[in-house]
Amino acid sequence: MTTPYWTRPEPPYYVTVFTITPSGVDPDGYAAMNDRMIELAEQQPGYLGRESTLLADGSDLTVIYYTDAESIRAWQQHPEHLEAQRLGREKWLARYRVEIARVERAYEFTASEQPGSG
Repeated sequence: MTTPYWTRPEPPYYVTVFTITPSGVDPDGYAAMNDRMIELAEQQPGYLGRESTLLADGSDLTVIYYTDAESIRAWQQHPEHLEAQRLGREKWLARYRVEIARVERAYEFTASEQPGSG
């Protein structure tokens, strides 16, 4: 489930930000495991959605939204996710970075809602 920025949950909530540079080894295996991890993650308690984009250098940037830190910890310890992490470090990933943050507040602007627009 992709969560476009205009439908993000109301704060507070948590995010994990993954920046992943694939190694290029076994891209089909990596893609299959990634699809499986998305499927499993969507079933986890506390999961709220995700956004993902490909960066200019070929890295993947993914943001996953959770209700609380406990949900993130539970996902980190899921047996299939642990196996994916192991395989990622062994062959699929050249580099990765994970950042976890609590979103305290959020605001946005939409031009079409301003007087005189449109």
